Amino acid sequence: MSDAVICPKCSSEFTYEQDSLMVCSQCFNEWNPAESDDSEKILDSNGNELKDGDSVVVIKDLPVKGAPKPVKAGTKVKNIRLRPESDHNIDCKIDGFGSMALKSEFVKKA
Repeated sequence: MSDAVICPKCSSEFTYEQDSLMVCSQCFNEWNPAESDDSEKILDSNGNELKDGDSVVVIKDLPVKGAPKPVKAGTKVKNIRLRPESDHNIDCKIDGFGSMALKSEFVKKA
Protein backbone atom coordinates (compact mmCIF):
# COMPACT_ATOMS: atom_id res chain seq x y z
CA MET A 1 0.00 0.00 0.00
CA SER A 2 2.92 2.32 -0.59
CA ASP A 3 1.17 3.90 -3.60
CA ALA A 4 -2.00 4.89 -1.68
CA VAL A 5 -3.52 8.23 -2.69
CA ILE A 6 -4.13 10.64 0.19
CA CYS A 7 -7.33 12.72 0.24
CA PRO A 8 -6.48 16.42 -0.25
CA LYS A 9 -9.42 17.51 1.93
CA CYS A 10 -9.14 15.36 5.08
CA SER A 11 -5.75 13.61 4.56
CA SER A 12 -7.31 10.17 4.85
CA GLU A 13 -5.53 7.24 3.22
CA PHE A 14 -8.82 5.36 2.69
CA THR A 15 -9.47 6.34 -0.92
CA TYR A 16 -10.58 4.41 -3.96
CA GLU A 17 -10.85 4.94 -7.69
CA GLN A 18 -14.24 5.34 -9.33
CA ASP A 19 -14.26 5.88 -13.10
CA SER A 20 -11.59 8.56 -13.63
CA LEU A 21 -12.01 10.13 -10.17
CA MET A 22 -10.61 9.35 -6.75
CA VAL A 23 -13.11 9.19 -3.86
CA CYS A 24 -12.43 9.44 -0.12
CA SER A 25 -14.42 6.95 1.94
CA GLN A 26 -14.13 9.19 5.04
CA CYS A 27 -15.33 12.61 3.81
CA PHE A 28 -16.73 11.57 0.37
CA ASN A 29 -14.56 14.14 -1.40
CA GLU A 30 -14.17 13.46 -5.13
CA TRP A 31 -11.24 14.77 -7.17
CA ASN A 32 -9.38 14.11 -10.36
CA PRO A 33 -5.76 13.25 -9.50
CA ALA A 34 -4.61 14.50 -12.92
CA GLU A 35 -5.90 18.01 -12.13
CA SER A 36 -4.45 18.24 -8.62
CA ASP A 37 -1.99 21.05 -8.00
CA ASP A 38 0.71 20.92 -5.36
CA SER A 39 0.02 24.37 -3.90
CA GLU A 40 -2.67 24.49 -1.25
CA LYS A 41 -5.00 27.39 -1.93
CA ILE A 42 -6.83 29.04 0.93
CA LEU A 43 -10.33 30.14 -0.05
CA ASP A 44 -12.75 32.49 1.69
CA SER A 45 -16.43 31.71 2.32
CA ASN A 46 -17.31 32.70 -1.27
CA GLY A 47 -14.57 30.61 -2.89
CA ASN A 48 -12.19 33.49 -3.66
CA GLU A 49 -8.49 32.73 -3.25
CA LEU A 50 -6.81 34.59 -0.39
CA LYS A 51 -3.20 35.82 -0.44
CA ASP A 52 -0.82 37.31 2.12
CA GLY A 53 -1.54 41.01 2.67
CA ASP A 54 -5.21 40.85 1.62
CA SER A 55 -7.99 42.52 3.55
CA VAL A 56 -10.98 40.46 4.66
CA VAL A 57 -14.33 41.06 6.38
CA VAL A 58 -15.65 38.78 9.15
CA ILE A 59 -19.06 37.37 8.08
CA LYS A 60 -20.45 36.25 11.47
CA ASP A 61 -19.96 37.05 15.14
CA LEU A 62 -17.00 35.02 16.42
CA PRO A 63 -16.65 34.34 20.17
CA VAL A 64 -13.15 34.91 21.56
CA LYS A 65 -11.90 32.93 24.56
CA GLY A 66 -11.06 35.24 27.43
CA ALA A 67 -12.73 38.27 25.87
CA PRO A 68 -16.03 39.71 27.15
CA LYS A 69 -17.34 40.38 23.64
CA PRO A 70 -17.18 38.60 20.27
CA VAL A 71 -15.56 39.82 17.06
CA LYS A 72 -18.59 41.33 15.32
CA ALA A 73 -19.73 40.51 11.80
CA GLY A 74 -18.57 43.20 9.40
CA THR A 75 -15.22 43.78 11.13
CA LYS A 76 -12.59 44.54 8.50
CA VAL A 77 -9.20 42.90 8.99
CA LYS A 78 -6.23 44.25 7.01
CA ASN A 79 -2.90 42.70 6.08
CA ILE A 80 -3.57 39.02 6.79
CA ARG A 81 -0.91 36.29 6.83
CA LEU A 82 -1.79 32.79 5.63
CA ARG A 83 -0.83 29.54 7.39
CA PRO A 84 -1.94 26.66 5.11
CA GLU A 85 -0.72 23.97 7.54
CA SER A 86 -3.06 25.08 10.35
CA ASP A 87 -6.80 24.66 11.02
CA HIS A 88 -7.07 28.38 11.83
CA ASN A 89 -5.30 29.35 8.63
CA ILE A 90 -5.30 33.18 8.87
CA ASP A 91 -3.09 35.17 11.25
CA CYS A 92 -4.10 38.79 11.79
CA LYS A 93 -4.39 41.69 14.20
CA ILE A 94 -7.86 42.97 15.09
CA ASP A 95 -8.34 46.33 16.77
CA GLY A 96 -9.49 45.81 20.35
CA PHE A 97 -8.48 42.13 20.38
CA GLY A 98 -4.84 42.02 19.26
CA SER A 99 -3.22 39.13 17.41
CA MET A 100 -5.41 36.15 16.65
CA ALA A 101 -6.01 33.32 14.22
CA LEU A 102 -9.17 32.97 12.12
CA LYS A 103 -10.63 30.24 9.95
CA SER A 104 -10.97 31.22 6.32
CA GLU A 105 -14.54 29.90 6.20
CA PHE A 106 -15.69 32.81 8.42
CA VAL A 107 -14.30 35.64 6.28
CA LYS A 108 -14.84 37.08 2.82
CA LYS A 109 -12.34 38.98 0.71
CA ALA A 110 -12.76 42.75 0.94
